[in-house]
Amino acid sequence: MNDDLPSTSKKGQGKRQNGQAQNHSHSTTDVTQFAYSITDNPPWHLCIFLGIHHYLTALGGLVAVPLILSNDLCLQHDPLTQSYFISTSFFVSGICTLLQVLLGVRLPILQGGTLAFVAPSFAKLSLPAWKCPEWTFSATQVNVSSPEFIEEWQKRIRELQGDIMVASCVNIIVGFSGLIGFLMRFIGPLTIAPTISLVALQFFDSAGYDAGTHWGISAMTIFFIVLFSQYLKNVPVPVPVYGQVKKCHVSKLYLFQIFPVLLALSISWIICYVLTVTNVFPSASSAYGYLARTDTKGDVLSQAPWFRIPYPGQWGVPTISLAGVFGITAAVISCMVESVGYYHACARLIGAPPPPKHAVNRGIGIQGIGCLVSAVLGSVNGTTSFCQNIAALGITRVASRRVIIFAGCVLLLMGVFGKIGAAFATIPSPVIGGMFLVTFGAITAGGISYLQYVDMNSSRNLFVFGFSIYCGLTIPNWVNRNPEQIQTGIIQLDQVIQVLLSSSMFVGGFLGFVLDNTLRGSQEERGLIAWNQIHEDSEDTLNVSEVYNFPFGIGTRFCAASWLWRIPFWPKPEHGGKVMRREHSLNEESGQISMELREMLDVELRM
Repeated sequence: MNDDLPSTSKKGQGKRQNGQAQNHSHSTTDVTQFAYSITDNPPWHLCIFLGIHHYLTALGGLVAVPLILSNDLCLQHDPLTQSYFISTSFFVSGICTLLQVLLGVRLPILQGGTLAFVAPSFAKLSLPAWKCPEWTFSATQVNVSSPEFIEEWQKRIRELQGDIMVASCVNIIVGFSGLIGFLMRFIGPLTIAPTISLVALQFFDSAGYDAGTHWGISAMTIFFIVLFSQYLKNVPVPVPVYGQVKKCHVSKLYLFQIFPVLLALSISWIICYVLTVTNVFPSASSAYGYLARTDTKGDVLSQAPWFRIPYPGQWGVPTISLAGVFGITAAVISCMVESVGYYHACARLIGAPPPPKHAVNRGIGIQGIGCLVSAVLGSVNGTTSFCQNIAALGITRVASRRVIIFAGCVLLLMGVFGKIGAAFATIPSPVIGGMFLVTFGAITAGGISYLQYVDMNSSRNLFVFGFSIYCGLTIPNWVNRNPEQIQTGIIQLDQVIQVLLSSSMFVGGFLGFVLDNTLRGSQEERGLIAWNQIHEDSEDTLNVSEVYNFPFGIGTRFCAASWLWRIPFWPKPEHGGKVMRREHSLNEESGQISMELREMLDVELRM
């Protein structure tokens, strides 16, 4: 599903610098491949359907985080509360997406929960003081409405909330102060590759557990996702439509390309339902395959309210701990680096100019505000950019910012309707496991793909990447198995060390950063020439101000006082229709959007 991230098209390649090899030069995707560019506005009905599709690409991450954390939050036997977390995850993702698209970096990227925050959360909840009591693991001993049980899981939520709120302030400061630009000088592909790869690699056990509840159903879900998104993506499906020109006619719609996740999820869910009502799956809770039934959490839908709006303090007043703040801060730094890479990958994929510094600073700052809003509203996670959403841009060939705005609105609505979150909480575990395997695999591949900028024939680079990855898997595994071995005499320091060393992402990213910046190596060998080149201007791209400036002329036509220009996240003014920097021009050939592809997507979907 993620084969389009990042794109390495040879069209529109910029000039080579410092004798760099051609295959390492930055390039932009030919915009004629897209039916709608970032500044185009497709019809509203098409925006709704494509917005739903982007929402579905993020579904795995939005649903995954609450479900993954449920066991360590003592909620494995309380699906109703799990549904509240899922609804909250949808709601805050919608808010953060709208903030990012309207005021942030302004690229068509969804914002939502991230696995990067799960690792330090796991590490924090694995401390002896925060481990769930034994009685919470028994369904017969858990009374989900008892004050004792409610306080047991709510105090863990409040602790995570407080830690994320403090750590998000670091994100806000680094972004709006422009410090991210300074930090990026020392962060290259050999730091980003192990960091992003380990975000997903560390959860292979969780993915395997869910998929292993019924490997047949998991394999079927994977098969459908791969079939629709890869093998059938270019197969048109006849769809009857009613239009203004032709009243009743048949149009061809690339259905498998636009809705692969929805189709795969729906088919697998329906099959599980049929096998449940026919009693093919065992009815005994201890039997293998029981979790593939669709009625294991059947009462959740009836108990969940129709409407429920997340609000600040819904779980109580947040608390803070030093160990948790340090661990979440490590995740925040990782997400900032990850998002900067995604900004450039997205711009390259859709044929937009590389984001200027003021847009990157603004994007990271808004991401920090999103994390703060997420924590305040009671989410168990922060927010970051979704790489699955970037891959969906290449699949649908629609890069319009308007579509992502609709997707954000869809997320808000899904978060308000309590029955929606409850429905997703009832998805059979093996179906979720199959989605995890595809999603986590795509994220891992996305991280490894950054090695394309690096000379992998260099023994230095092989050592840095291999050692970082292997230590990122080994050290956290040992720490989780032997937490009592970390004893400095200071309890708070012990907790900080344990939380940090339990995070594969932190260990691998830290080792990659230190080794890459201390071992002798040329700029070209380290991939910094190619990496830095994607930050520079390139040819055959859209106008920078049109893509990245504030909407409604803010900062250019008005609110353009000279002192504002010195603010790191404020756009530069325009003079004579040109920004005060080198302009990106779109040549005549690239400016001609493929009318055939546009007609294919711009269909009337009223039956």
